[in-house]
Amino acid sequence: MGRTMALLPPFIRASRISRPARTAAPHHPGAGLPADDEVLLDVPDDRLGPALVAAGRGAYAPAAELLSRTRERAEWEYRDRYVTRLASFARSRDEWFAEWRAAAPRDPDVLLLSAQLAVERAWRSPARAELLREVSPLITAAAQADHRDPVPWRIALDHARGTRAGHKYLGELWTAAVRRAPHHYGCHVAAKRYLAESWHGSHRECFDFADRAAQDAPADSLVQALPARAAFAYLTDGCGPDVPRERLDAAADRAVALSARFPSLDPWPAEIRNLLAYVLVRLGRLDDALVQLRLIGPYATSFPWDRLSDDPLGHFLAVREDVRAGRPVTGPWHPRNGHGDRAHPDDH
Repeated sequence: MGRTMALLPPFIRASRISRPARTAAPHHPGAGLPADDEVLLDVPDDRLGPALVAAGRGAYAPAAELLSRTRERAEWEYRDRYVTRLASFARSRDEWFAEWRAAAPRDPDVLLLSAQLAVERAWRSPARAELLREVSPLITAAAQADHRDPVPWRIALDHARGTRAGHKYLGELWTAAVRRAPHHYGCHVAAKRYLAESWHGSHRECFDFADRAAQDAPADSLVQALPARAAFAYLTDGCGPDVPRERLDAAADRAVALSARFPSLDPWPAEIRNLLAYVLVRLGRLDDALVQLRLIGPYATSFPWDRLSDDPLGHFLAVREDVRAGRPVTGPWHPRNGHGDRAHPDDH
């Protein structure tokens, strides 16, 4: 589709066949799964955890050091995730950030966190579009603070979706984003979600975008999970033309191969594994879903379960119990707002 292709970066090549072998495992109910009371929601990794604890005590220095380190080392995936989690924390407790911003108002990390926080706050307001337009200067300031950093451009892509910006402008943002980091997962998720929001029901176009990006990305890139994101959006939407089962399975297979590259019981890939578990369950691949649940261990994540229930941890545990018992998994399977992958600015 011409409009979709306009969003595809020049580094994406023509589609080529690349399908990992499936992972299958026999049912051993309960084996390798922690007890329900050992499962936690959205556990930070060992770098983010101390920064959040310190922020809870009103100290910003650990968060400042953490973000500075990701910028100096060009750890853009970590930087994106950390700034999102820190902004979420600051939405309810921002004393530590107000003090940091007063002490270093032009610091690139302060500017980035300011932009992320402003977009999140505006997104949750009934006056979303108007408020989002007012925060554009914050995003610009963050982008100008470090010209290498793709994260401000991911924020800009989310912002464009919230303001219903046109395709030409979105294409300009996309070009700027991939110039800085061709395989940045957050930017790819933001662009895919713009497609889903802009063309409701355009699941085949979203799959085209996700598949081409994954085919071009390194095998260990988080972008390998992008087709699974497209599968999640399709499975929760109930709108648009059917996507062939083979394509859904291929998306899951690609994410299974990516998951296998990470250690088990690791919080870093936990969200991808939670997403993959949902997709596998919906596809009826319970043996494969059980493999992912074992790899997840105690690390449940809000996404995707908070799209389906006000109690994401409880929903995850209920699904896990059905898979563990080898019985059909019950719903709900559709988001409460009816817009699977389009309701939140920050679920990447």
